[in-house]
Parts: sequence; C-alpha cells; structure tokens
Amino acid sequence: MNRLAKTVSKLQAYPTWVLSFAVGRIVKFTGTSGISYDLMSTDKVIVSMKNRPKVRNHIGQIHAAAMMLLAETATGMVLGMNVPDDKLPLLKYMNSKFVKRSQGRMVAEATLSEEQKQHILTTDKGDIVIPVTITDEASNEPVICEVCWAWVPKKRK
Repeated sequence: MNRLAKTVSKLQAYPTWVLSFAVGRIVKFTGTSGISYDLMSTDKVIVSMKNRPKVRNHIGQIHAAAMMLLAETATGMVLGMNVPDDKLPLLKYMNSKFVKRSQGRMVAEATLSEEQKQHILTTDKGDIVIPVTITDEASNEPVICEVCWAWVPKKRK
C-alpha cells in the first residue's frame, strides 16, 4: 500500500468532507473548484462537483473545463492509489466528446481492474487508459472521456 492509500485509509473513519478538505489543501485547484471526494479506494474513485456560480459556463451548466477536471481528478486519484511511491504519475492525454447538455451536479467515476492494478505495480515505466464515466444529476452522460496516465521512476537513472 502506497502513502496516498495509507493516508486515505486513515481518513475513511471521518466524514467525507474531511477527505475532500485534506486533498483540496494539497491539490489546490480541486479545492478551489469544490470537488468532493465521495469514494476513494484502490479499485474505484468517485468525485463530484456541485453546479455553483464559480464553475458555471455562460449557459448555466458546469463548464467543460470543470468536467475535464473531474475526469482528470478521478482517474489520477485511482492511479495515485495504486502507483508505487517511487514512481511519478503523469497525465499523458485526454480526449473528450461533449454529446449533450448537462444538468446540475456532475459525478465522475474511475475504475481499475485487477489486471490494470498489477500492471501498474509491476511495470517500472508505462501508461494506461483508465475508464471514467461522467454523469449529471439526471443520470445522463453528457461527456465521454478517454484519459491516459503514465508513470515513470521519480529518480532518473
């Protein structure tokens, strides 16, 4: 278990806002945007964002950039819960298609299979596409994302 997973495990005994506050203090942009960390495990991360003025676009929905932040946060955290402490996670690319208007609060759910987790643990340097689903308050999927993360050794050889 890496340092992030150990820290999250300790915070599981407290209300979810404590985890959201703690992560938001370290990853400042997620704190500024008001991302809530609803579930964090080595298998799945669920994050959400309320539709509030700070993150709205010109038509009153959550801004496209904020939706991408949800996808990046959920996938990055599920990778972060699994990547060894001597590796550095790096976002490699994101592709997104906005297919319909969103309504209200948005939720991003990222998952890793056992095979993916083993690949992360046993590969010194690699990359992986992490599945993520983003839904709105009406349970629609207004954006379809593909997020690829890489990891490299922290110290160069």
